[in-house]
Amino acid sequence: MKCPFCGCEESKVIDSRPTDEGERIRRRRECIGCFKRFTTYEIIESVPVIVVKKDKSREVFDRNKLFNGLLRACEKRPVSLESIEHAVDEIESTLQNSLDREVTSVRIGELAMDKLKDLDEVAYVRFASVYRQFKDINTFMDELAKLLSEK
Repeated sequence: MKCPFCGCEESKVIDSRPTDEGERIRRRRECIGCFKRFTTYEIIESVPVIVVKKDKSREVFDRNKLFNGLLRACEKRPVSLESIEHAVDEIESTLQNSLDREVTSVRIGELAMDKLKDLDEVAYVRFASVYRQFKDINTFMDELAKLLSEK
């Protein structure tokens, strides 16, 4: 680690501990050259997940978009904010743990619908109606029939 005071490239670690959030490690270092002390933080570098949209454009996965979509579907329903956050956490974890760095928006939508199906059926149908772009009442009824047959 390069010393911020003298530029020496050698230092020794005096103290090391996790931060309050537990997502970083704080290291107290002492320069071998000038003996001054400084602090560094070590974090896990996350590789971003790229979302391939229906129009083939690409953008970085945004957990807030997913959260807002689920929140909108669960509006005025007896679904707690914690359960929505937990569902978003699980979806994000699934995406991060997959070996693919690119994922389609269709895949994210399917994961979201799977979580909503367990949380609240009305929220599931709301989300599905927007996500699958129901054109008429028949496609809406087909989705409801599929949901009822799974019970």
